[in-house]
Amino acid sequence: MNASEDKLLPASFLFRFAVPCFHRDPLWTAKLGAMDEKFRLPRLTSLDDEPEWADVRVAWSIDGLAFSVLVQGKKQPLWCRANRVEDSDGFVVWIDTRDTHNVHRASRFCHELHLLPAGGGPKNDQPVAFQVAIDRARELPKPIDPTKLKVRSQISKDGYLLEAFIPGEVLSGFEPAEHPRLGFQFAVCDRELNEQTFTAGREMPYRNDPSLWGTLELVK
Repeated sequence: MNASEDKLLPASFLFRFAVPCFHRDPLWTAKLGAMDEKFRLPRLTSLDDEPEWADVRVAWSIDGLAFSVLVQGKKQPLWCRANRVEDSDGFVVWIDTRDTHNVHRASRFCHELHLLPAGGGPKNDQPVAFQVAIDRARELPKPIDPTKLKVRSQISKDGYLLEAFIPGEVLSGFEPAEHPRLGFQFAVCDRELNEQTFTAGREMPYRNDPSLWGTLELVK
């Protein structure tokens, strides 16, 4: 590969990533910030020399998936609006319960969820969670009742801590015993700090192409 090709293709594009996602019981507790270092996802974007300002952690159980996102280093206030979820600062996660990497359009097992640390309530200061249809999907998963998604946050001067619980019952095809590998991608989006992803970055159409997602291996 020559130097010009290096510039055209991000280094992370040359690999297919599979990382362990560890079991946690209980998965969701009343204590904010209880998910320890064991559950932290590796910072794969370091391969592309991208700045990293978000700490993302994930755990699983038969009940579903839990996420913790810590963002630090902000100098500007958060911008989150429930009626403009796709333009807001926050955490976006894509989950394929069949871990299919040989198709370029999402199936009914693929989900896109937007989790915001603020933007809800009369003062736009309450965390919110929404399901969004994946662009160009061949099939859509069953609609998710947003009231079944649990999300909470703690806003600080330079960022926020966001935690979310996604029940397995709302994810089409979530069957850890039979399918212990999940196709997975995330994007921590911020108008000031830009975007931090799990695998493919902005150069690639990862938002609607499951073949560009990584894999979570559900292990105990």
